[in-house]
Amino acid sequence: MRNINIKELAKALNLSTSTVSRAFRDNSDISRETKDKILAAAKELNYQPNHYASNLREQRSKTIAVIVPELANNFFSQAIHGIEGVARSKGYHILIYATDDDFEKEVSFIRHLHNGRADGIIMSVSGEGNDPTYLNGLNNKRLPLVFFDRVYEDISAPRVITNDYESSFAATQHLIKQGCQRIAYLVINKNLSIGKTRMQGYLDALEKYGIPFDDHLVVDCTNSYRKNGQILKHMLQELKPDGVFTSVERLAFATYTACHELGVQIPEQLKVVGFSSLEIAPLLNPSLTTVTQPATRIGVEAASLLFKMLEQPDTVNSNEKIVLVSRLIKRRSTAV
Repeated sequence: MRNINIKELAKALNLSTSTVSRAFRDNSDISRETKDKILAAAKELNYQPNHYASNLREQRSKTIAVIVPELANNFFSQAIHGIEGVARSKGYHILIYATDDDFEKEVSFIRHLHNGRADGIIMSVSGEGNDPTYLNGLNNKRLPLVFFDRVYEDISAPRVITNDYESSFAATQHLIKQGCQRIAYLVINKNLSIGKTRMQGYLDALEKYGIPFDDHLVVDCTNSYRKNGQILKHMLQELKPDGVFTSVERLAFATYTACHELGVQIPEQLKVVGFSSLEIAPLLNPSLTTVTQPATRIGVEAASLLFKMLEQPDTVNSNEKIVLVSRLIKRRSTAV
């Protein structure tokens, strides 16, 4: 039997070609009964929809872009895994862009995506966090955007984040209850959303337990492993903290390395807790106490939001915010 075309199928069903086309795109404005009728007739009459031609007519690339600060971070790899699963279920592919925390790269990627290469963007913003107003043009370009984890607070876009304040408060409180009085807070960018929120949890925990704040113990780090090694060895030798709270995963590793090189014993001389989704955290020596974010679920929620914007744009509020809960997992680095 020869393949019939969409016009012949529509004529056989006494429906318009646009109705038949919407049924194959699973549009919500067609009843389930009508969709089932069309799909059954298509099978019986040997109709095969041309999805490629449909994509061209709709100017859809069937691709979404995922922009992240780095790939060598277990949190982002898990989040990407969650995003990819949702995209695949929708018949989409993903393009991954790593900014290396370089704002100019981020801007370049966004401008590149205006050419129709992707139908939407899921982004965790760069660590430099310069003027993000360049993103305001995305709405005019009909390119939907969803933030996850690291966000620009001044840009109106849906976002998926975790309870960073509560997590940081709990991590600092745990160090205090383990006997720490001089707790260093390690951060790469205090002006970024997660930097500010996590630092506030740290500050409020100190205040609650009557520990005076020492701004020298808030240590500005960088994206360079070599420079961080120098910064942290200087901190350990000069400031002599008895606890360290790292706001991002890479700084926990840098702390372990600096302690090893200086002969500082964890947890006997220094207790360490940090944000990390690293699956081998229990296998480190000593095992690392972590604030573990639900990274894969964050990716799933962010992708689900984006596809909702693509399929039913009027149902998503630009200020929509989903807040997921992280877990404090206590291990040997804090003498548990």
